[in-house]
Amino acid sequence: MDQDETAVDEVTIDQLAQATGVTVRNVRAYQARGLLPPPTVRARTGFYGPEHRARLELIKDLQAEGVKLDTVKKLFATTGGSTEQVLRFIRTVRQLFGSHDRTIVAVDELAERFATSDQALLKRAQKLGLLRQVSDGQYEEVLPELTAIGQSLVGLGIPLERSLDVVAQLRRHAEGIAKVYVELFLDEVWKPFDVSGRPDDQWPRLHDTITELREVSGQALQAVVGLAVSERLDVTFGRDLARNVRTAHGESAAQAD
Repeated sequence: MDQDETAVDEVTIDQLAQATGVTVRNVRAYQARGLLPPPTVRARTGFYGPEHRARLELIKDLQAEGVKLDTVKKLFATTGGSTEQVLRFIRTVRQLFGSHDRTIVAVDELAERFATSDQALLKRAQKLGLLRQVSDGQYEEVLPELTAIGQSLVGLGIPLERSLDVVAQLRRHAEGIAKVYVELFLDEVWKPFDVSGRPDDQWPRLHDTITELREVSGQALQAVVGLAVSERLDVTFGRDLARNVRTAHGESAAQAD
């Protein structure tokens, strides 16, 4: 493709802003933060190509999901972020590991479902990333599956405050687990592929590996948690049993005296 053909796909910053719905000010801000490559300059005018547009669309998608710009920058730095293929790959990874169907719910419905209108608990749910306010009186359920589980716990008589305590603890542990799997992927899957020059014919296999890794990681996590729970139950009930035996023995000795 010669220079004239390439120029056909290029646009000015105003045209790029109109096409993507990103303001000119934000386009320049993304460039300043290293999120967007600089334009090609000809006759003192900057021109932006398809890759710039693809990058902006991805930034919009990630921000809509609550991803901070610093995190977006790290994603680009990790993958190189130099081709549209890489940008599509980032989308695929997020869809596999972090994409969920979200729903909009009114605050009155939340109060009814969880049998409380305590604003402090609502704010805590937002802080934990379970809810995101979209307007006055309306919230987005970021993880509908998890909020449904919370509703079930409330139905079992477990207070919502206690359920949120559990979520907070699980989130802390999940961050460590996520780090293990992400590092495994980067070290053993992505880096060898990157070093090999990212061959075009290997991209499909990379996507398949991600899918398989998700399945294997889920199975491994379920097995490890199951083992840990069994061991913890053995220890806890064993301790209580021993305590009850000692108590019963002490009462028998007292009666004998």
